[in-house]
Amino acid sequence: MSDASEPNADQAGWQERRRRWSVERLDPALARAPERGALFRTLGEIELEPVYGPWSGPSDEDVAERIGMPGEPPYTRGIHPSGYRSRLWTMRMFAGFGAAEDTNARFKDLLAAGQTGLSIAYDMPTLYGYDTDDEEAEGEFGTCGVGVSSLADMEVLLDGLPLDRVSTSMTINSPAAPIWAMYIVAAEKAGYPRSALEGTTQNDILKEFIAQKEFLFPPEPSMRLVTDTIEFGTRELPRWNTVSISGYHIREAGSTAVQELAFTIADGMAYVEEAIKRGLRVDDFAPRLSFFFNSHSDFFEEIAKFRASRRIWHRLMTERYHAENERSTWMRFHTQTAGVSLTPQQPLNNLTRVAIQALAAVLGGTQSLHTDAYDEALAVPTAGAALLALRQQQVIAEETGVTGTVDPLGGSWFVESLTNEVERQAWNYIEEIDRRGGMVAAVVDGYPQREIAEAAYRFQREVDERERRIVGVNSYVDQREVTTVPVLEVPPGSEERHLARLARTRRERDGGEVEAALRGLREAAARPGSSDSNLMPHFIRCAAAYATLGEMCGVLRAVFGEYREPVGV
Repeated sequence: MSDASEPNADQAGWQERRRRWSVERLDPALARAPERGALFRTLGEIELEPVYGPWSGPSDEDVAERIGMPGEPPYTRGIHPSGYRSRLWTMRMFAGFGAAEDTNARFKDLLAAGQTGLSIAYDMPTLYGYDTDDEEAEGEFGTCGVGVSSLADMEVLLDGLPLDRVSTSMTINSPAAPIWAMYIVAAEKAGYPRSALEGTTQNDILKEFIAQKEFLFPPEPSMRLVTDTIEFGTRELPRWNTVSISGYHIREAGSTAVQELAFTIADGMAYVEEAIKRGLRVDDFAPRLSFFFNSHSDFFEEIAKFRASRRIWHRLMTERYHAENERSTWMRFHTQTAGVSLTPQQPLNNLTRVAIQALAAVLGGTQSLHTDAYDEALAVPTAGAALLALRQQQVIAEETGVTGTVDPLGGSWFVESLTNEVERQAWNYIEEIDRRGGMVAAVVDGYPQREIAEAAYRFQREVDERERRIVGVNSYVDQREVTTVPVLEVPPGSEERHLARLARTRRERDGGEVEAALRGLREAAARPGSSDSNLMPHFIRCAAAYATLGEMCGVLRAVFGEYREPVGV
């Protein structure tokens, strides 16, 4: 691989031409009209040149080795040769609120409107492994997702949905294994064999310690749970992505694009290494690993991030983990537009932000996409706002022409230069994490948390000092403007209906069967993690007996303990 910092003869000639242009054209123009006081660097602090050209582009050797063609290693231009010409990305709108009945109805409306995948948002009690009637869950039912306390709720949630024709993504982490068990059992009861189920469980616990903080158990048993699901899925659900390695929440916590990319890939490396330690062959499980990225407002930096991600993952999987199956080296990812960029001030501006972010994801080659609704800075989106967000994807797909060719920005001097720089900086982080003993050790030490906090502080300072301008927040503010946006509320009676179902489930289930299933879970959890003590079969037995989420997580809390983040991390 050639060193792009050493120009060839053609590039040297262009560099001289660029120097003359600067002296003869640019400098006199700036003397007449100085540059605006804007920051000419990306959100990730990458300095931008006034113009890019052949002097900043890759050499012919780099074009062949590092850019190549779509569907060819290192997949800079995409993992599929035909891009979106054969198949559009999956339009997967994140949805969930209130009781299972409420979310089921929303899913059916979205599917009727042209959505092509399901994405389940769970409420806070579910995310923290509590039943809705637990005192810890008071006041949190259904406000940021759907409440699921037992298999009975999951059965209602999935009722009538075509699980043989759409894939399902579930945003759940610490309690991912028991919730996934409920999904599997509910699907099988509805006539869908587990081997045919297609979808993704987020199940990325490391990013919880780094950013989102919805952890339950200490890192070691938490990693065991993830490895159990990878092993079980590899054997029993060959079409299911058991982990969605998620940079999205890292970015929402305030990271730069480079930090999001590097820390996400480092998380993925940790899961790969744990699965290999368990005795799995990398080519048996790696093809079903997937990723989840944020698409923020810095249009070209996001595109460069997506392109660099594929190149880095391919290199890691081939050089470090010696994958032989081509699919093991594919960086497959879902994208969601940046919730943190949405503003309650002038909320209709969010429509523009989301459209631009979604376009960046498409130009970057995403496999599936969620577009945020304009009202999400205020609450879970209303049905009308969610439909409008779906329509934004459909307009991009059907009306803009960007799906007509693969990687339409490939070869752009700016985009290729930015892709190289994002990759270079990401490798610097990955090498630092290696030096610290890997991602689990780095997380325990608080290294990525500190890096993200510093980046978030820098960004907020720039906004406060109006170096970074946000329309409607610190620029173009109109004190007279009042925009009333309808806010979604949990429908009256939803919580009561959910609690009644929970009480009925406890009353009508076989108590002896529940007790035996929970005892088996407790005994297996107390043994060291291994194939012989994989917890997924026990979660499935518990779910089928209608043990509640709180009961299963209560067993794990008793065995594993609860994690408390050290002060200063």
